[in-house]
Parts: sequence; structure tokens; C-alpha cells
Amino acid sequence: MGQVIAVGIFLTPAGMTKLLGSPFWVLVTWLTMGGMALAGAFCYGELAARFPEAGGGYVYLREAWGPRLAFLYGWKCLLVMDPGVTAALATGLAAYVSAIVPIAPTGQKALAVASVLGLAGANVLGLRLGDGVLRVLTVLKLAALGVLVAWGLARGAGDWRHFTPFVAQRAGSTPLLPALAGGLVSAFFSFGGWWEAAKIAGEVRDPARTMPRALALGVTIVTVIYILVSMTFLYLVPIEAVTSGETFAAQAGTALFGPAGGKILAGVVVVSVLGSLSALIMLLPRVYYTMARDGVFFSGVGQLHPRFGTPARAIAVQATVASVLILLGTFEEIVAYFVFVTVAFVGLTVAGVYVLDGRRAPGAAARRLPGYPVTPLVFLSLTALLLVLLGSSRPREAVIGALVVAAGAPVYRLVGPKALRANGEGA
Repeated sequence: MGQVIAVGIFLTPAGMTKLLGSPFWVLVTWLTMGGMALAGAFCYGELAARFPEAGGGYVYLREAWGPRLAFLYGWKCLLVMDPGVTAALATGLAAYVSAIVPIAPTGQKALAVASVLGLAGANVLGLRLGDGVLRVLTVLKLAALGVLVAWGLARGAGDWRHFTPFVAQRAGSTPLLPALAGGLVSAFFSFGGWWEAAKIAGEVRDPARTMPRALALGVTIVTVIYILVSMTFLYLVPIEAVTSGETFAAQAGTALFGPAGGKILAGVVVVSVLGSLSALIMLLPRVYYTMARDGVFFSGVGQLHPRFGTPARAIAVQATVASVLILLGTFEEIVAYFVFVTVAFVGLTVAGVYVLDGRRAPGAAARRLPGYPVTPLVFLSLTALLLVLLGSSRPREAVIGALVVAAGAPVYRLVGPKALRANGEGA
């Protein structure tokens, strides 16, 4: 919850509502994507129970498909996606702080870098401290969203007639099929990152029991929150008045809190983004740590801090690269190039459930995955649909992102055999 819920829930409902023009189809879109995320969470929970190690998807890809594909996933995460998303969230955080207290552009960059370095420092000092910070921010985030929903309904600041007609699309809306396609893509971005929680499986108590429950429960609660917040915004602002995400959120804030509504809502966004940023800095470096332990990244990054027991050097790598990207301001377009391949890697990870099940020895422990073998199939079907939509809407970005990932193959040819020999697996 701390990682997934960020600025998306304040901006996505506007785009979905404008496209679909129907409260019913907005609800269907959230439920569909929530169902997809839940199916994926069950699969990642099963994988986390089988391989309770730090690294999450990197470990599962390695075990199911081999070290080469896992390396390409880590290559993508390390060089581009992880520091890029971290930089994007930190910059967004500073922008929303500036909406409350005006800050010059240089000051915004400094604040963004300081937030990354500060949260990185908290996570270096110990998982307990980093977890404590994340827990506090998540509780504040959920409380703020709960207040938005409760206050909106209690004040009677909206109008239930905004929900009628409930099913029929409003005049001027996008035709239903392309509208649903666009809505699903938008909803996916709001749910994006639920799979990251598995990266810390090696550092929690009883991961075989804890991780499946945490993933499934977290995704379920996020789905409920997204539906409640979206419906509250629709209660406050009629569909016909929707223009952009920022305008929609500002209108809802004004309806809730009067002229100061924009700043109050900006404060809620700051807490939400800060919580998500804290989770990313806690979870993502575990991939670089595990890559280093496998011998395909600088060995020093695979060492734990002698006093705090945390992957301090891996955390420093992410924080340093993200800070550089913030200062250069060149991350938003870069991240866009790697959304397609990120979705593809998540799909391959879930498909690994079938691969690993085929290798399961007779008499091995029974699987914990509810609804198997249908659950992974549901997720993979929707993932294939998303890949088609992303590839057709942004073919250039998809191709370039795939080529950059493929460029890691010759790098693996240099480091992979040496790493395999060092681990006693042969070349």
C-alpha cells in the first residue's frame, strides 16, 4: 500500500472518467485491474514462498528461466527504471510541496534530492527504521484518503445525481471499446509496482506465510481505496466538468475544503508520494544486492553493512543515480521507454509459476496458489492485452526499450560465465 498509492489516484480518475463517460464503466475498470493485480499478487506470493530471498522478480526469473533473463531484468532495473521512477516521484513530491509553499526551480531540485538521500539514509540505518518510516507514512496516507471520502460524504458537498445515468456513456465520450482500453492502461499505472514488495522477502519473518498474505491483502485494500476515492471525486464533480487530472483534483479539493482545498489536497498528495518513495528506496536496491551476490554486478554491492545489516551500498547506488537524474532532469521520457518491457518481465515472472510447477519433484510441498492453474492464466491474458495496447499506442518507445534491454545480452556474455563458475554451476 505504501508503494502503490502515490499521485496516480488523484490524476487517473479524471482520465478514466473523461474516456468512459460512465460511473459504471469506471467501476468495472478498477475492478478488472484490481482483479488482475490480485491474481498477480497470488502468483508472486507463491513464488516468494518458494524462494524467500531478497530480489523478488530477479530471483524468480533466475529460477524459472535462467540467469541470463534474470540479468536482463536486473540490467533494466539498475540502469533505467528504478532510479528513473525514484527521480520522477521525488521531483513530483517537490512540485507538490511548491504548490503549498512556493519554491524556486533550483530549490525544488534540492528538495527532491534531499528527500531521496534522507529516505536512503533511514533505510541504511536498519530495516526496522526504514519500515517504521514507511509504516507512519502509510498510516498517514490511508488516514488522509479516509478523511477525503468521509468528509466528502458527511458534508454533502456533492450531488448523487452525478451518478445518473449510471451505465450509459455521456455524450462526447470515447466509444466503449477504445475507452476501456485506455482506462485499463491508466488503471494499470495506478496499480503499478505491487510486485516490488516481493523484493524484501528474504528479510521478513516467516516469508512463506507472510508474503502471500501481504501481497494479496495489500492489493485488495488498494483496490477498495481506489474505488472509494474515484466515486467520491465523481460525487463532488460532475463528469461533464472533467478536463484534466489536475483540474479534477483541484475541483474536488475546492468542493471539500473551500478556497484552500487545492493546498490541502496538495498536502495529501505529498504524504502519498513520500510514502511511495520511501517504499521504493526500501525495496528496489535488493535487486542490485542479489545481482552482486550472483557475481553479475560489483561484488562490494552484495555486502551487508557490518553494523546495520542492510544492503547499504546497493541503497547508495540507487540514491546516487536517482539524484543525478533529478539534477539533469532527463528521466520522464527515459522511464516511458521501459514501461512495455517492465510489463513483459512481470508477465514472464508469473509464467514462471507454470515452468517451476512442471519441475516440482513428486512429494514436494503442495503449492499455496489459490485457483491454480487458472489464476496465472487470468493474469497473463490481461498482461498480453496490456502489451498489445502499450505496443500499439507507443511502438517507438516499446521497440527502443526492448533494444536497450537486449543490449545487456553481450554484457552478460562477459560476466555470466565467470559468475556461474564462481557459484559452482559451470559455464
